[in-house]
Parts: sequence; structure tokens; C-alpha cells
Amino acid sequence: MTRNTSSSSVTKKKTQPGDQTIVRRLASYRPPVWKYDYLQSLTSTYVGESYEKWAAKLKKDVKMMIEKLEEPLEKLELVDSLQRLGVSYHFEAEIRRILESIHTDIDHERAIYDLDWPRRDLYAIALEFRRLRQHRYDVPKVVFNNFKDKFGQFKESLTEDIKGLLSSYESSYLLMDGESILEVARDFATKHLKENLKTSTDPNLAMLVSHALELPLHWTMPRMEARWFIDAYERRFDMNPTLLEFAKLNFNMAQAIRQEDLKHVSRWWESTRWGKRLPFMRDRVMENYLWSLGEAYEPQFQYYRRMETRINILTTCLDDVCDADGTLNELELFTDAVDRWDVNAVEHLPNYMKICFLGYYNWINEMAYDTLKEHGVHILSFLKRKWQDLIHCYVKEVNWAHSGEIPTMEEYMNHAWTSIVAPMMLTHAYLLSTNPSVNPITQEKLDSLENYHDLIKWPSLIVRLANDLGTSWDEVERGDNPKSIQIYMHDTGASAKDARDHVKHLISEAWKKLNEARFVDSHFNRIFVEIATNLARVSQFMYQHGDGHGHDVAGKNKKHASLLLIKPIPLHRQI
Repeated sequence: MTRNTSSSSVTKKKTQPGDQTIVRRLASYRPPVWKYDYLQSLTSTYVGESYEKWAAKLKKDVKMMIEKLEEPLEKLELVDSLQRLGVSYHFEAEIRRILESIHTDIDHERAIYDLDWPRRDLYAIALEFRRLRQHRYDVPKVVFNNFKDKFGQFKESLTEDIKGLLSSYESSYLLMDGESILEVARDFATKHLKENLKTSTDPNLAMLVSHALELPLHWTMPRMEARWFIDAYERRFDMNPTLLEFAKLNFNMAQAIRQEDLKHVSRWWESTRWGKRLPFMRDRVMENYLWSLGEAYEPQFQYYRRMETRINILTTCLDDVCDADGTLNELELFTDAVDRWDVNAVEHLPNYMKICFLGYYNWINEMAYDTLKEHGVHILSFLKRKWQDLIHCYVKEVNWAHSGEIPTMEEYMNHAWTSIVAPMMLTHAYLLSTNPSVNPITQEKLDSLENYHDLIKWPSLIVRLANDLGTSWDEVERGDNPKSIQIYMHDTGASAKDARDHVKHLISEAWKKLNEARFVDSHFNRIFVEIATNLARVSQFMYQHGDGHGHDVAGKNKKHASLLLIKPIPLHRQI
């Protein structure tokens, strides 16, 4: 989450009963856009047996459509549309069979004809590469060698193939370390897509190109992409009305479930009374829920979203204790209480910290109890260490701010990916998403979490750097620590533009590492791999247009949240 993103940062004097008059920072967070009464009033008509029967009929029709296809490219294009429309989770078995068949056929052709990869056009090859690699099939980088000339450059004849360029552009974002050919392919495609966009005569293709250049598909929050692509798909001349209607109905029915999630979490937050007792904290139920929704949007993860949103809220509040209200002396006492994990330690804390400590203490003990009950694994000491690590990260940054110390870029990078809260979010995500009967929690997996496995580290670094790009200038102006952009400028003398470009480069490099971590076999199940990847994607959505978490979600983010969670998509048929 973002750190210290207040609308102003001043000092104020505040006296508490039994305390001396002390000087504190005042964060002045804006009130929430979506307040409690509004969230509780959300309703949807897309619930009940009649809609369930309609959806089941449409789903059956789509399955029949899948079974009738014969050409591999047509099958791949349908798989691509199913995912982008947000309905692929309904057809996992069918998609698995299609991809397995295509991969087997490709291997067969390679063996018979002694080819690096079967010769097809750029669009088809790139689509095969992207879809197969995304599902962890072994697809070598040499697939793009067929499109080079005798000088090792991409053929000039490709420059007018907009559909092929767009396909290769999207596939290039699944690259891993050492795959420089994909970086060259990306640069080539980007250059010519931008040039062709100026003279394009196909408005639908131009819309897809413009959208991709803003943020590639592999980096996009899946649910937000689904909402956008439903509108884009409807404009296509070759769109399938049955598939479109199913995507719309599925979206609206899932939206009804998410509204219930929001009401549940909103009631929980209201019951803590922290919003009233601790007014310096951000009241951001909707924003915190968007992170959880982005990580696991499928209907079956309702419990996950509700519990993970609580974690997001609690970590946001802990951030505000450290950044917005706590003095150095109070934070030392609070840190000592957390380290000791002793309820008796609260006697030495100011009243607002007593509320916070006991809230965290009760929640973490409760989660440890639930895990022991469901999984038979005792994780209290593990959870305590994670929260202790986080509070120490926060306090270190507070000390930097008070002393005026500017860390080096290396020091900052080694520290800041943990203070962004993402490792804490992913730790709880693993615990909440693990099915004890299918993939139980083991000490081996806990050790991987403890040692910050690459599936923890690289998404967390992406969250940090995306946050810095979206929020750091406002934060520094309000007196917070310099972030990666300012530190890089300080270390190297670079301009602000060059520093931002460097941070974007670091994000790209982190995505390479994350792609590799996704591909390499690990202790973690497929669900957690997707959650970890989606966390990185949500961060790029939240901070693409500024601070989408700490402030009220302004501009585009506010509109997007409304489209995802408030407004249903109009259907041609109504029940």
C-alpha cells in the first residue's frame, strides 16, 4: 500500500488524558468516497434461480462452441477471448485440453521437420507463445527467429502487419532473463505500432493497440481488463453473441457477489470503531477491497477476499500509526509491545495505541487459532515474526525521515520492497488460499515464505516501484522520505525523467524475475502463483494514474471502481 499519502502534512499540538502536550504530524486524509451507508445500500438484481438457469444455459452453449472448433488457431483465439472476457475459469478443463493438444502437435512438427518452431505467420506464432507460456508450457525464445532477415534484424515486411505486431508485443512481456530477442521484438513492435496508430483505418484494431501500449495485457489487472474487453469485444464484426451475453451476465452475477463482500467488510470495519476512535487513520474499505478482488476474482474465493481485505485494512492502519500520528517515543514503546507480544505491555502505551495493539493481537491470535483448527499447523510464532518485521520496517523509515538521512539506492531497494506491505499481504494470501485437503500448509512452504521466495520478493518489488512512480513526488513534498526516483536522482545526478525511466526499467526487470518464478516448479500451488502475480498487476492498476489507495480514488480509478463494483453491464435480454 502507499505510505503517507495525505493531502497535507503539518504539525499540530494534541493533548490526551494523562499525557503531556506533544507535537504530532497531521495527515489530513480525505474522507472516503464510498461511505458505510452507501456501501450497505448496494443491491443487484442479478441474483436468484432464474439468472442461475440462464447462465447455465449460456455456459453450455459456449462449451458446445468450443467443442465444434477444429482449427488450432481458432481454438487459441477463443481461449484468448475467454480469458480476456473474464470467463475462462468456467472452462478450465476445456482450455487445458486445447493447449495440451496444440503443444503436442507443435512438438510433433518440430521433430518431423527438424524445425526450431513450425513456420506460421507472426500473429499465430506470438499468440501460441503467449498462451502456452502463460500456462507454463515450455516454449523457447527461438520461435521468433523465423521473422529475422539475414542480418539478424526483424524483417521490414512485418512493419505493416499490425495484428502480428500487436500479438508479438503482448507476447514479449512474458520474457525471462536471457531472452533478449523478446526485448528486441518488443522494441520493434512498439515503434511500428505507434507509427501505424497515426494512420490506422481500422478503429477497433487501433483501440486494441492504444490500450495495449498504455499497459500490456500481462501486466493488467484481470478483472479490470475483463470489464474493458467486454465493451471492445462487442464492437468486433466477428463477435459471438452467445459468448458476449454470457460474459456480460457472468460479470453482473459476480458483481452481486462482490457487493456482498463489500457490505461484509464494511460492517466489520464499522464494528472495530477504529474510524471513530482513531480519526487519523484512512477509511479505505473500497480501495483495500480492490486489492483483494484483483488478486482472486473468481466467485469461489469469496472468503479469501473478505479476510484478505481485513489484512489490507489493518496494514494500512498500522502504516498510519507510524506515519501520521505516532511520535518516535511512542513508536518505540509500540514496537517493544509487538516484539514481546504481551498484552501487559499496553499499560505503557497511549490510548490510541492500546486500541491498535489489542486489535492486532486479537486478530493474529484468532488467525493462528483458525489455521491450527483447519490445517493442524501452529503458526502463531510465524505470524508474529511477520508483523514484527513490518513494524520494524516502518520505524526504520520514520527514523530516516526524522534524521534527514537519505539511503543509497541499494539500501532503499533492499528495504523498501518489504515496507510496502506486499510480503505481509502474500503471507496471509497463502494461508487464506490453501485448501487443507488438497494442498496443506507445510513447514517447507512456511520456510519459503519466511525466506522471501521469489514469488514473494518480485511482486513486492513491483508494488513498491509502481507505488513510487504514482505517489512519490506528492509524498516528498509533504515531508516523507525520498523514494526510488528522488534517491536515484540524488545518487546519479539524473533528471526526473531519466529517473522515472530507470524505475520503469527496474519494473520490467522485476517482471522478468517474476515470470521465471512462475515457470519454475516450487512448493506453492497454482492458485497462489496467480495471486502473487495478480498482486503485481493490481499495483500497476492502482498507481497507473497517481495514488489510487491513500487518497480518495480520483479520476480514472474512481470510474474503474464504479464499473467493477457498482454499475452492472446492460443486457439485451432481461428476466
